[in-house]
Amino acid sequence: MKYLRATAVCSALLVGFPLLAAAESPIKIGLLEDQTGILAQGGLPKVHGAELAVAEINAAGGVLGRPLELVVYDAQSDNQRYQEFARRLTQSDKVDVLMGGLTSASRVAVQPIAERTKTLYFYNNEYEGGTCDSNMAITGVVPEQYLALIPWMLKNVGKKVYIIAADYNFGQILGLWVRKLVKENGGTLVGEEYIPLSVSQFGQTISNIQAAKPDFVFTAMVGSNQVAYFQQASAAGLKIPMASPINGTLLYEHKQLPRPVMANMYLGVNYMEELKTDENKGFVERWRAKYPNEPYINQPGEDSYVGVKLYAEAVRAAGSAERTAVIKAIETKDICTESPEGKICFDKSTHHVSHRIHIVKVEADHSVTTVQDLGIVQPSWLGTMGCDLTKKAESKQFTPEEPKH
Repeated sequence: MKYLRATAVCSALLVGFPLLAAAESPIKIGLLEDQTGILAQGGLPKVHGAELAVAEINAAGGVLGRPLELVVYDAQSDNQRYQEFARRLTQSDKVDVLMGGLTSASRVAVQPIAERTKTLYFYNNEYEGGTCDSNMAITGVVPEQYLALIPWMLKNVGKKVYIIAADYNFGQILGLWVRKLVKENGGTLVGEEYIPLSVSQFGQTISNIQAAKPDFVFTAMVGSNQVAYFQQASAAGLKIPMASPINGTLLYEHKQLPRPVMANMYLGVNYMEELKTDENKGFVERWRAKYPNEPYINQPGEDSYVGVKLYAEAVRAAGSAERTAVIKAIETKDICTESPEGKICFDKSTHHVSHRIHIVKVEADHSVTTVQDLGIVQPSWLGTMGCDLTKKAESKQFTPEEPKH
């Protein structure tokens, strides 16, 4: 059985911590990410993001006089490994908080284990939205934030939309969101397909899109196999504009694929390495100093960095790393952090986070242009569905098709 436990990393991240305080017991962060397998390109930067945040926090004196310590396992792009290592982190390693997961399927695998072992779970990743869970903090972007892209596309590009997405809960629920937004904004859905992660040949899908003649294709393709779609579509002469919340931010296709395969891809993003903000400039410099060989700083890497920073702020506000105290702090105090996006904060009632959203375009030379800066966008949708964790502890999953409570 193969797994990676980063004991060497844990020791390294204590360097620079004040000697007197180093005797204090560390606050242990259990980190589960895909460092090998088909999702490794997306998952490895998440490990680096967490390492960078922990190193910065420890260099500044830690949290409540205690160092942070990472305990890292490689989930190997396998949800059974997520469950196995989540049990090990919570029961044997006895971490104070559990973090990790790239896909929504991995989140669903870990969530009940965290709940059963009474371990706070930070999911630091973009996802399809709808999780109202007292034992979770979700720091990535959600549909009402990144899918501001869809009304913009319907207004500026065209009204006919074709959906292609990965065939698991992220892609399927995202499809519901897009269908809803297309209808509300006077568009027409001319086709949709949900494709297994194992598929790497897309000839029939490309033929279907050509026959449907959409104004743009909404893509939510995930994993190294599904990246093949973009080159195959380009080779087939498919020049239809594309829109995505993920294809460019996760596997940085615009950096990996030959030009102009990703031309006319529009993205709704909270983070890309190319964003020209003062905050991001300093972040990129610090990241590159620590990881000079990183191919690209992807959005999940930034999400992981921000997730650790927000957890540290919540522990400070709570005055303790004890789970119920941290949850109470998230629900009663203003928990914010400075990030590469700017200042972002927890929403008390839903345990989700505000984000600064940009609409960007990938040009023919695969450079990235900001089309519109939407500013800070709140995670508002769960509140409209009746989720208020400050009033009632619960664990529910909502979808766009459900009536408001």
